[in-house]
Amino acid sequence: MYNHFKLSQKFLYYYLTASNGKGHGVHSPFVFDFINNVLLDKKEYDCYHSVEERRKFLLSNKELIAVEDFGAGSSLTPSNSRRVNAIARSSVKSKKYGQLLFRMIQYYQPAVLLELGTSLGITSAYLSLGNPSAKLFTCEGAGSVAAIAQKNFDSMRLNNIAIIVGDFSKTLPSLLSNLKQIDFAFVDGNHRKASTIDYFQQLLDHSKSTSIFVLDDIHWSSEMEEAWSYIQHHPAVTLTIDLFFIGIVFVNPDYKVKQHFKIRF
Repeated sequence: MYNHFKLSQKFLYYYLTASNGKGHGVHSPFVFDFINNVLLDKKEYDCYHSVEERRKFLLSNKELIAVEDFGAGSSLTPSNSRRVNAIARSSVKSKKYGQLLFRMIQYYQPAVLLELGTSLGITSAYLSLGNPSAKLFTCEGAGSVAAIAQKNFDSMRLNNIAIIVGDFSKTLPSLLSNLKQIDFAFVDGNHRKASTIDYFQQLLDHSKSTSIFVLDDIHWSSEMEEAWSYIQHHPAVTLTIDLFFIGIVFVNPDYKVKQHFKIRF
């Protein structure tokens, strides 16, 4: 993982070189539509309040739980015992990005959703609420964390979510073989290059022309940047959008020219 100073340098370069986030100068009709109807949608949807109230509850929860980490780990909390509020602070996607994912689901209406890295379930809730008629399969390595996420889903009455617990390397192949096709995937799990590329390849094998993949923390480390570059240059990838903290991947063959965008958000 990059230290705070290095990450700040990376973000400054991104900010100075990215498009202004208002659609000016963007020559892709699809990306222009995404910017205006998803990225810049400032409406306060009713569900935002309920999810953020749940986040507040978790941030006040000082319960200590044992956590098994199958991924690259956290430099902030190296111990296997963690407090729930510490997980909520460091391992849960921010309000800004959780609500962006909600708007993506609401706008594109994918039917089969996959999340790698449930954590406490806040991002899962945003994904679920984006299309209540969809089915969300969310994978979490740590059973103790998954149990808290399930309590959150029950509290918010989210009935379209199934949690799969265990090491992704073991649970993902069997899950995908049963699902056959993924319309939308959010990958926020093992932050290693090889693992990220492996997840992408498995997802690609179960994609269709309208599938959308979102990768978290693409500039988190040199390994994640290498994985992001590999994915951008993959022959099947036709369009990517770099929002710095997440990367969005499209595999639609209707986009005849491979395009990569950096957009301020």
